Amino acid sequence: MSGTAFGKPGEEVRWAPGNLLKDLSILEFFFSNDYRILALKSLFTSFVMLALAGLFALTFRIELTTPGIQFLGARPYMGLMTVHGMLMVFGFLIPMIIALSYYMVPKVLRTERLLWAPLAQWSYWLLIAAAVLLVIGRPDFTWTVYAPMSLRVGGDLAWMGYLAVLLVAVSEFLAGAVLLRNALAWPGSLRDYPLMGWGMLTEGIMLLFSTPALGAVGLILLTDWMGTTALFDPARGGSTTTFLWLFWFYGHPAVYLPLVPAISIVYTLLPRFLGRPLWSKTSAIIAFLLLLVLSFGVFHHHFQPAVSVHGWVQRAFQILTLLIFIPSTLHVFNWVASLLEGPIPPQGRSAVPFKFLIGAIFFIIFGGVTGFLNAQIAIDTDFIHNTYWIPGHFHAMFLGFCAQVAVAGIYYLYPYFTGRMYNQRLANLHFWLWQVGIFGQVAFMYALGYAFFPRWVVDYLPLPLWSSLQLWLTISVYLVGLGFLVFMWNFLRSYRRGEAVTTDPWELPAPATAAFGPAPAVSGGD
Repeated sequence: MSGTAFGKPGEEVRWAPGNLLKDLSILEFFFSNDYRILALKSLFTSFVMLALAGLFALTFRIELTTPGIQFLGARPYMGLMTVHGMLMVFGFLIPMIIALSYYMVPKVLRTERLLWAPLAQWSYWLLIAAAVLLVIGRPDFTWTVYAPMSLRVGGDLAWMGYLAVLLVAVSEFLAGAVLLRNALAWPGSLRDYPLMGWGMLTEGIMLLFSTPALGAVGLILLTDWMGTTALFDPARGGSTTTFLWLFWFYGHPAVYLPLVPAISIVYTLLPRFLGRPLWSKTSAIIAFLLLLVLSFGVFHHHFQPAVSVHGWVQRAFQILTLLIFIPSTLHVFNWVASLLEGPIPPQGRSAVPFKFLIGAIFFIIFGGVTGFLNAQIAIDTDFIHNTYWIPGHFHAMFLGFCAQVAVAGIYYLYPYFTGRMYNQRLANLHFWLWQVGIFGQVAFMYALGYAFFPRWVVDYLPLPLWSSLQLWLTISVYLVGLGFLVFMWNFLRSYRRGEAVTTDPWELPAPATAAFGPAPAVSGGD
């Protein structure tokens, strides 16, 4: 393929399949500034984070399957829950989707290199340091590090958790700078600016503006714990409300930090499997801009039951929370309209990445519509705020949508990383294990929330409804874990035994190729 369609005029675009690991030294793998190696390294690390976080979840799910204490006490349970949550959000979801962006942005924006790659390296290694601190320190103050609880528990190594939060903030800030710089490097006209660029523009600004608040939280918790300050400790004149406003000013935009790049990837891959452009580019741009603005104005609903504020403040945040449904709905409507606008080519419909995109679209709807209840002050405060309804909502959005979009991107890029195609049958098995497992996980969490089952408990009353739902929830989680094992086995096996790919494996009609870059793969290997 010539550079004129997907790169700078006169340049050769490196989109062809190839084995990036062949003859690659360990030193090059960990320190190369080649955007392809940066992305591959970050994806590999995200898999490790997911494996660790998933192992912790599988462990405490056994404990919760039946009432009573089986083998975990309260503190070990809270420690596993804390590290699970932090590794999933900060170690897997956000880094995984950013790693895919590191690979796709230079292609889609025609730069063929990642600008400010050294900052991406620093971002990566700071995240590794944070993960190591978390695993060693094993804090038990939950991933939301609520003060003053987080200043009272955690043991002698609690400082590692606070420092990890600070390092995560710096890591994400640097990643935001990299994405924003690359988003601004588009050599063409604004009219032709790809939706991936609009998504990275949104993501970069959100990271740069939100992460300083998280860094301040980590630093202040550390100095409060050391006795140098007392900003969050009410026993020494501090304010927990200050903590809440600081943490959730980052915390709610943070839920969109994996969401926005995932949306960008859907916009980039979906037309390739449909063989035609998207239904509307303009509505997608408007939705990105609305999401950027509104994402900073809804954070108060996370702690409205915990503080006393004027009624008009609560009402304003409720209205803003409801307004953020507009950009989300615009994105989903755009995808559904694109799917229904014409027939889907059989080869695109059978492609595993396309199937995961469809699954992801289903779960953003399944999780998004329930967010309507989260916005209602009375319902949120008196009914769902501290029940399993909330983890049901964010597992649908994070695992059901963001993680599945990331998996679709990985399946799509696999031949470009390895020069071989994944095994189609194993990939389909992975797909169905995840659809059934994730749906069960989310649905049973919703049911437990509806039955008033509280969050953050290691033991519970032996009520038949609670016990049966917890059992089915555990089975669903193990299906997700089994799907991940199939996923990893497929990639390891296919690296040696998969069908060799020497030319671009994805075939699409010219209109989609011209508008969105290279053509997509449509079939798997043996």
